[in-house]
Amino acid sequence: MYILISPAKTLDISTYSSNLPSSQPTFKSDADKIAAILRKKQPKDLSKLMHISDDLARLNYERYQQWKNLSDQQLKEAIFTFKGDVYQGLDANTLRNEDLQFAQKHLRILSGIYGLLRPLDKIAPHRLEMGTKLSVGKYSGLYVYWKTKLIKQISTEMKSLNTNVLINLASNEYFKSVNLKGTKLDVVSPVFKDNKNGEYKIISFYAKRARGLMARHLIKEKAISKEALLSFEEEGYHYNDALSSHGKPVFTRG
Repeated sequence: MYILISPAKTLDISTYSSNLPSSQPTFKSDADKIAAILRKKQPKDLSKLMHISDDLARLNYERYQQWKNLSDQQLKEAIFTFKGDVYQGLDANTLRNEDLQFAQKHLRILSGIYGLLRPLDKIAPHRLEMGTKLSVGKYSGLYVYWKTKLIKQISTEMKSLNTNVLINLASNEYFKSVNLKGTKLDVVSPVFKDNKNGEYKIISFYAKRARGLMARHLIKEKAISKEALLSFEEEGYHYNDALSSHGKPVFTRG
């Protein structure tokens, strides 16, 4: 089993680390190349490019100015850096060492700047969403830039794990960067719905948290087959066979 999740806009850059060895991002040189492009942009350019406030633009301008001068102590493992709804559900700080070791093999975080991250890859503070229309060399945007690189790496890693099952817990924005054309992967994309006024609907905030809860469930269970999804019962969710379809198991609550 191979699990994909999205990164988060919110970061926790306070000092925290597991006692496990950290790792270096697979596409670090690509991240450095992209950071160098962003470093040449002024705050107003970043604000326009990323559709962010002036304050956030200035913060990220400073981040990219400092990028190549950061010491190892100023970097932090990805799984502990990202903070958002998905990561609240994942609650990585309470995972045991054996859980983190499983995650290091089976869980990957898609990233606009780093491409693909293992949980214990040490990363620099940054902001760059996959949908950002940033030109990188001959490539007109990040989707185009990562299109071939990501699926090649994912396919290689899945082959080494001897699995064909890809659990997609990423957002649509990020999963679009994974070019599945021509592959024979068994992609499973869980759907989470809450009861609202007597009807089951996807509520973004709850669905994001649920994706993190599901990732945690699979990690804790050391899941190697997609059947492990069906036992997910965190925070009131249950598998709903009636609403499910092939490749899209639905979990409902309320």
